[in-house]
Amino acid sequence: MSNRAYNFNAGPAALPLEVLKQAQEQFVDFNGSGMSLMEMSHRGAIYEGVHHEAEQLLRELLSIPDNYKVLFIQGGASTQFAMVPMNLLQPGKVASYVSTGSWATKAIQEAKLFGETAVAASSEADKFMRIPSFAELNVAPDSAYLHLTSNETIEGTQWAAYPDTGSVPLVADMSSDILCRPLNISQFGLIYAGAQKNLGPSGVTIVIIREDLIGTPSIPVPTMLRYSTHAKNDSLYNTPPTFAIYMTNLVLNWVKAQGGAAAVEKMNREKADLLYTAIDGSGGFYRGCAQEGSRSIMNVTFRLGSEELEKQFVKESEAQGFVGLKGHRSVGGLRASIYNAVPLSSVKALVDFMGDFQRRNG
Repeated sequence: MSNRAYNFNAGPAALPLEVLKQAQEQFVDFNGSGMSLMEMSHRGAIYEGVHHEAEQLLRELLSIPDNYKVLFIQGGASTQFAMVPMNLLQPGKVASYVSTGSWATKAIQEAKLFGETAVAASSEADKFMRIPSFAELNVAPDSAYLHLTSNETIEGTQWAAYPDTGSVPLVADMSSDILCRPLNISQFGLIYAGAQKNLGPSGVTIVIIREDLIGTPSIPVPTMLRYSTHAKNDSLYNTPPTFAIYMTNLVLNWVKAQGGAAAVEKMNREKADLLYTAIDGSGGFYRGCAQEGSRSIMNVTFRLGSEELEKQFVKESEAQGFVGLKGHRSVGGLRASIYNAVPLSSVKALVDFMGDFQRRNG
């Protein structure tokens, strides 16, 4: 499709064109049922088949062990900021967090509503432009869990590997990089991720939780905010976001067709390498924001010599079909979000534009 934009939005983000076309074909009449999936009961056999297939695909693609539950929950990662401490923080325990940027900060603020919190490490002194090293982590032994944000979309930093936290459960917000590479799920007690960057459209959040952490909260928690509610009911306690889960199912099938998480990682690193090479090889015309070693392969953040030049870059790029390259309003600059579904051809087109823009303005 020649009129497709070069979509570098940070979220909701690009979806595979093949997935969009498949959804379009099935939209009015799903598999000969005479109905759209959006019209069906979530208790019916047809929808339940889609629902359970999505779970099985996630289990397969991420090699999720049998002692973990996969949940589909509404409310986005922002609701998980509260659900995690509401469900996991026990009396006499502390909620430990690694402070790495905007989203980690929001998670910490929410946890403070429910009990004692501690910052195990922080990169705030470096304007959140790096990920703390393992050696910097100071995890209190009485921690109920250690929470980290795997990828900070605004700053453009990402954990290259994850710490061994021993008996303290590791909790990760992977909203912006889940399934961008293989994972050792057994390292984590709980992973959560809004779907709207790598897994599907907005409206559903994936929670992968070790079964021993699904207990009775120490404080009164509304039914819908208990992990046990969703775990006992296969995420069908109430009406789930059926269309978002269906779209996630299609995206997961697409990832499988690409060759799985390892193949997707290879593609993602190729795209990121192209962009970072263009930035680093520009003689200072473009300047990467995140420190090397902490650079994200999902969100590439960079600056130009002045805000005026950055505004010109955004304006000219939009005129040529590029969408979403303006940095987050809280930090400014420029950002290219290159999630799984962003094709290599879009990144090559962006690199060509960047070269042309430098030749005309350098």
